[in-house]
Amino acid sequence: MSQLFSPFTLRGLTLPNRIAVSPMCQYRSNSGAPGTWHRTWIGGMAQSGAGLVILEATALAPEGRIGADDLALHTDEQEAALRRLLSEIRPDREAKIGIQLGHAGRKASTRPALDWAGTMARGETDAPLTLDAGGWPTVGPSPMAYDEHWAAPAELDQAGLDRIRDAFVQAACRAVRAGVDLIEIHAAHGYLLHAFVSPRSNTRTDAYGGSRENRLRFPLEVARALRAALPDSLPLGFRINGADWSPRGVTLDDAVAYAAALKAEGVDYVTLSAGNNTPDVTLPPLGPGYMVHFAERVRHEAGIPTMAVGMILDGPQAEAILAEGRADLVAVGRGFIDDPKWGWHARYALESDVPGVGLRARVHPRRWPGYAPIHGQTPAGRRAS
Repeated sequence: MSQLFSPFTLRGLTLPNRIAVSPMCQYRSNSGAPGTWHRTWIGGMAQSGAGLVILEATALAPEGRIGADDLALHTDEQEAALRRLLSEIRPDREAKIGIQLGHAGRKASTRPALDWAGTMARGETDAPLTLDAGGWPTVGPSPMAYDEHWAAPAELDQAGLDRIRDAFVQAACRAVRAGVDLIEIHAAHGYLLHAFVSPRSNTRTDAYGGSRENRLRFPLEVARALRAALPDSLPLGFRINGADWSPRGVTLDDAVAYAAALKAEGVDYVTLSAGNNTPDVTLPPLGPGYMVHFAERVRHEAGIPTMAVGMILDGPQAEAILAEGRADLVAVGRGFIDDPKWGWHARYALESDVPGVGLRARVHPRRWPGYAPIHGQTPAGRRAS
């Protein structure tokens, strides 16, 4: 058995393999609740060959939404819809199901994704939604706007911090009641928790700003409250930045210290991403596995399981990441959009004895002559001639 397709245990949850489908915003909620689109998307990903599927960033409060079409989990109706979704796909799913909870902070209140078609073609990104156009006020660690066209967030006071911490806990408890197997907290990409960690977005002079210890204080308070409220058997993960890729931003040294502190609070794994906290990002050369070194160093120096991301393209590459001890799990996003059976194709490339199950038996590479011409390989990674 390859390492990629060996089981991995986090607390009381054993994943059937080490592939995760990254949380990917769908912008298709019904007043924050999942609907038919999510039944199709999550149901398909649950049969993709991955061992874990993580639902997209889900807001714990109305003002914490990235955009108006985000999933949310702060009402009874949203909780009931999530419970229905998980109940409907449970009989057919092969993967465990997690959910990512987050608060967008100063990067909340953006235009609907359906407005992006033209702007994305021109290389532009999401843009703020003004109050006049249906947007909402934002909050952050400091009254600093994300960019020149964005509104400055209101600086959170202690009562606001307590309210958001409690909202994380309430949303997590709703997710547990709905039937999720794992909870991940979005604490990267310039959203609220990461905005506290980065000195570029946190200029406070109280106990939540200044030193690294102070800047980590609020995310750690959230982690502590979550761990105390969640069942002991349910895994809790955090997605954090390995670097901000901007001047005076978070560095990999900060990420190692952050991950070690999260581990001390009972967090079970960290996913290492990067960037997106400020507009002045200098990207590194983009290529296969360009962020895996974040997961590698944190894994070895903080002593916590890590999930690697960043252009992980196929099974052999993912297998090498694990075999070389660079991460414990891999998360794939766009690869699964491009190929909804990415996990199965990865397994066929790595293992020679993979049983055909159900309808997949009809397209197993040992039974279907069309597999090699389409995918360029026969079982166990032997390239087709």
